[in-house]
Amino acid sequence: MTEEIQNTLKIIPHSPGCYQFIEKKGKVIYVGKAKDLKKRVSSYFNKNHENPKTRVLVKNIYQIKYIVVDSEEDTFLLENNLIKELKPRYNVMLKDDKTYPYIVIKNEYFPRIYKTRKIVKDGSQYFGPYSSVQAIKLLLDIFEKVYKIRTCRLNLTPDNIASGKFNVCLEYHIKRCKGPCEGLQSLEDYNKNVEEVTEILKGNVSAIEKKIEQEMLQYAEELRFEEAQQLKEKYVLIRNFREKSLIVSNINYNIDVFGYDDDENSAYINYLHVVNGAVNQAYTFEYKKKLEETPEELLGMGIIEMRQRFGSESKEIIVPFIPDITLHGVEYTIPQRGDKKKLLELSQKNVKQHKIGKLKKAEMLNPDQRAARILKAVQKDLQLKEIPWRIECFDNSNIQGTNAVAACVVFKKAKPAKKDYRHFIIKTVTGADDYASMREVIHRRYSRLLNEGSPLPQLIVIDGGKGQLNAAVESLQKIGLYGKIAVIGIAKRLEEIYFPNDPVPFYLDKNSETLKLIQQLRDEAHRFGI
Repeated sequence: MTEEIQNTLKIIPHSPGCYQFIEKKGKVIYVGKAKDLKKRVSSYFNKNHENPKTRVLVKNIYQIKYIVVDSEEDTFLLENNLIKELKPRYNVMLKDDKTYPYIVIKNEYFPRIYKTRKIVKDGSQYFGPYSSVQAIKLLLDIFEKVYKIRTCRLNLTPDNIASGKFNVCLEYHIKRCKGPCEGLQSLEDYNKNVEEVTEILKGNVSAIEKKIEQEMLQYAEELRFEEAQQLKEKYVLIRNFREKSLIVSNINYNIDVFGYDDDENSAYINYLHVVNGAVNQAYTFEYKKKLEETPEELLGMGIIEMRQRFGSESKEIIVPFIPDITLHGVEYTIPQRGDKKKLLELSQKNVKQHKIGKLKKAEMLNPDQRAARILKAVQKDLQLKEIPWRIECFDNSNIQGTNAVAACVVFKKAKPAKKDYRHFIIKTVTGADDYASMREVIHRRYSRLLNEGSPLPQLIVIDGGKGQLNAAVESLQKIGLYGKIAVIGIAKRLEEIYFPNDPVPFYLDKNSETLKLIQQLRDEAHRFGI
């Protein structure tokens, strides 16, 4: 197992998605799907495989790529698209080139509704695709029973019906059709049923739920419990099944989708190529920033490169913002709702995951990089003159007003340096006087460091509010360190940050790494002081 694979296994998320195994020459040799990418991909390397083919596969894996999605159903659809596009040699079980089926409402007089695997651009409406053929059969069965949708292939034009060309079939006699072929059902009545079916396929199931619920109650009153139970099962499936796919949408033409994210040094761009609603290319790449390129410039560069690389001629490009480039005959779209917005969200999700994975991998190889990133954030958030590579935090404690003690914990490069921790027994203060205790501890600590020529911190954190902070400042002033070392206080209840000579507290974002580090310092000082 290569070092790159080991690092990928550490950062791959516990999310549904598809993964690709790539050999040394760069060819994809296997595409798989998983409810949990981390567990599934790791399993290839955590056990001995009985199947010799699997052993050979694992032996030839040189690199791993993955795409995260929102649901398990999306993994089936994406896997199908990728296998068709990439044709990996180890995916023999899926080389039948099957496509997932749709439900179509035909553009015709008395429209038929049926399952199909082909999309014909004749004005018909297509819904899906569905990964479960059984579920489609059950839906169509419900449509026939509840809405009496015809299943015949007769050409029901007004002239053919008026001429008496057709006779009703068995479906009419078993009450699964109302006989439009003989003019026994009007087009208006039939189309009302089709409209309700359309709403159900869009996910608006309230109408059919009400219909089935009424039939269930009727069967229950007639003590026909078995039939009532069957209807209940259909009711539950209708309500829960219609989970709209993002990977294959109802967009029946070609579009490109680009997601964007960046950091201080790099821009990350995700590209999804959508053909007839199916994602058949997914690629994330990185640009190293050289000058002061804007996001609009970088996204424009990415669009040009990806469209040339994959030979895309799509006339519509979905983007999070308008890039700094105009393409002839191409329209940019920033979607606000619907299928296009969901495709953009999928692209953004993948580009963010790529960025996070890249960062985690770099920080695993170089732990100091993570510390530098966090401490630069601390410097920026607290407006410090320098990066606080060494931070010291103080906490006072006593038992029922006696035996006053204080604790000092030290963090170097954002990590505890436990050998440098110190306990202080308060010597000059009688009773519970936290302010006087803090003055004593700060004076003793930094007078000694100055006398010994020991390293001083770039930041001092006081566990307490404004009063505790002022006490610490008084001692720093007496020994000539005030202004040379940054000092802040953190109040316990509301996580308020106090600065010297500023009565108004400062609030950090509760999810910021700066606040998390300060809280870690405070909690560690409290733990060590007890």
